[in-house]
Amino acid sequence: MGFLPGTVLAQVSVAFDAAEKPIAFGVGKIEEALQKSGQKINKSNLTASRSKANIVIEVIPDGAKVALQKEGFSVAYEGKTLVVTALDPVGAMYGALHVAEQLQMGKTWQAVSREKVNPHLTVRALKFNLPWSSYRQGPAMEVHQEVTRDLAFWQTFLDQMAENRFNVLSLWNIHPFSFMVKPTNFPEANNFSLKEMEEWKQFWTTLFRMAKERGVEPYIVNWNIAVSPEFAQAYGVLERNDTSEIVKRYTREVVTQVINEYPDLAGIGITLADWMSNFKSEGAALPDMTPKDREDWVEETVIAGIKAASRPVKLLHRSVLSADPKEMRRVINNANLPDTTLVEIKFNWSHGHSTPTLALTHDSHSGQRDDGYWNPIPDNYRIQWMVRNEDFFILRWGQPDFIRKHIAQNVAPYVNGYFVGSEGYIPAKDFSHAENKHRTWDYAFEKQWLFYQLWGRLLYDPATPDAVFEAAFNNRYANEVGQPLLQAYAAASQMPLRLASFYNATWDYTLYSEGFLAPFPANGGYYDDVSSFISIEELIDHPTLDPAYISIADYVQATVAKESIPSNRLSPLALADSLEADSKNVQQLVRQLRFNASPTLSCELDDLETWAYLSSYFADKLRAGVALQTYQLSQNKAQQAKAVKLLTRCLAHWRKLSAITAKHYQEVPYIHGYISRGNAYKDAERFSWAKYLPQVEHDIILAKEAKAAMTVGEGR
Repeated sequence: MGFLPGTVLAQVSVAFDAAEKPIAFGVGKIEEALQKSGQKINKSNLTASRSKANIVIEVIPDGAKVALQKEGFSVAYEGKTLVVTALDPVGAMYGALHVAEQLQMGKTWQAVSREKVNPHLTVRALKFNLPWSSYRQGPAMEVHQEVTRDLAFWQTFLDQMAENRFNVLSLWNIHPFSFMVKPTNFPEANNFSLKEMEEWKQFWTTLFRMAKERGVEPYIVNWNIAVSPEFAQAYGVLERNDTSEIVKRYTREVVTQVINEYPDLAGIGITLADWMSNFKSEGAALPDMTPKDREDWVEETVIAGIKAASRPVKLLHRSVLSADPKEMRRVINNANLPDTTLVEIKFNWSHGHSTPTLALTHDSHSGQRDDGYWNPIPDNYRIQWMVRNEDFFILRWGQPDFIRKHIAQNVAPYVNGYFVGSEGYIPAKDFSHAENKHRTWDYAFEKQWLFYQLWGRLLYDPATPDAVFEAAFNNRYANEVGQPLLQAYAAASQMPLRLASFYNATWDYTLYSEGFLAPFPANGGYYDDVSSFISIEELIDHPTLDPAYISIADYVQATVAKESIPSNRLSPLALADSLEADSKNVQQLVRQLRFNASPTLSCELDDLETWAYLSSYFADKLRAGVALQTYQLSQNKAQQAKAVKLLTRCLAHWRKLSAITAKHYQEVPYIHGYISRGNAYKDAERFSWAKYLPQVEHDIILAKEAKAAMTVGEGR
């Protein structure tokens, strides 16, 4: 906004404790909002200026009178003074951010609404995989090396975490410790020079300090019995699965040293089971470990290292694969740590963006739920649901009601939070979008800003109204596009949720919803091992994840047999109708928004239109699957012709979305390094939508060549 020379800007005085960095961060956002509206800020010391200030931000010692909790805040008026009150600096920061948001929405400071908000969940965490010593490997990880060593990236990332009310940053890789310290008794655990080690030390120290200054607790999380390649070579052990005394001693000592050298590190996480005799790529002759053996290892290494440190830190104990809640409880009880332990459980395995109904976890190979983790309710740990996203990395996404429903349906007395994040995707360098003038963002997470804003704000307060997110769009595009844009996103973003609910998947690469791929088989059903693309045969003969959905094969079997479908079950045809309705709604809204849209807004609209055509594609493919399976069971040739016609329409949808995405996105690396797992995944080593046009066309051939009274996939 420009102002005429000589213009006297209105001044707003804000009194606060500038020594409290989180509060200072929040006041900085108030200052930005005031400047945008043509006002100046006068910042002053709380003690000296409280009675004279327009806005007061303060931390009070006793919140009983105002019914506040940690990280909560109240906004009220004392006479003509706007007062933000909290029990702690982070709550005061959130209150200041609330004021800044109200100013951005066009209100004056005198008209900011009175509020009293306490956090709905105490743990609001992001999962961030680091590209060094990374669990997933290959170009899709390596491309982020430079960006994630840049503290300017982390400052921007942490800023959005604070603004969106996230309060835990969990940083994951196989073995982080050798990048953090030169182990006292094991100096050959890394080959870094003194200078390189100093650079790493400065990186971690600054990162953890910046997090703390924004009310974010940093955790490091590793994948268990693993050491660095340098350690393995120098000390004659295996990199993975080595339970020897030297590895045990090293792990215990390095955990203690890391805690002592990084005073702002808030927590240490351990991943149960990975390379605890589960994955024997090396050391195959090593004995199997029981759940007790695994928990004993954690107790004797990580927990012992935590307890030997000069200060306490929090423990994150992941529950995955061959776990046992009784053994976990024993170890957590024995640890007797001062803070509540976090126990993270994957919600619907790697595809949490599916149904809000808990159908799968990952604490066993079967994925079956084990309520022993929360029954009886523990008194020294709480559960956090890990809502993984392995389903959309390129297209923008935002569905507020899904998140609200998820929270309402899955928060219980034993649950205190959520983790949100990916394994096969790092939101740092945006390497999918082609360079052009409308790309106004520096980093991938900035393009996906709505995803982070929705999850963070709604985990903090599920009652946050849509008006907040609509205003965020309006602030970006300086016009009244917020309401129709959010409406379009809500409809468009149903597509990946519905595919992941309909097509039962487990680990990361068993489904990639925005690409309509299933590179590896999961949970039974026909798998053709021809392409990663989900063929019409695979769609027909695959079980559903959401128990309220009915697979195509089961639905057709019931209808041909003239059996009734329960009213509480969603048929493939009803699902198709919902997808088509969403597609039409999105396309209509996009047409309206195209008028006078900026290039960057046009890019968002292209993503929405892509989701719309993916919805249409999925809808017609479901209908084609029902028709083709009906033909195969009834020998009704008209049903075969119907399937061919519908799949021809599918081809038209895919051609349209391929043309749209080709304007913005380049082919990107996806899967890497799975040589021994069949052939279908190979065409997913690199991804673009246009790449799969031959597979979309092949569905038409499959329908034309299908034989009646034949089991799906038979003879193929």
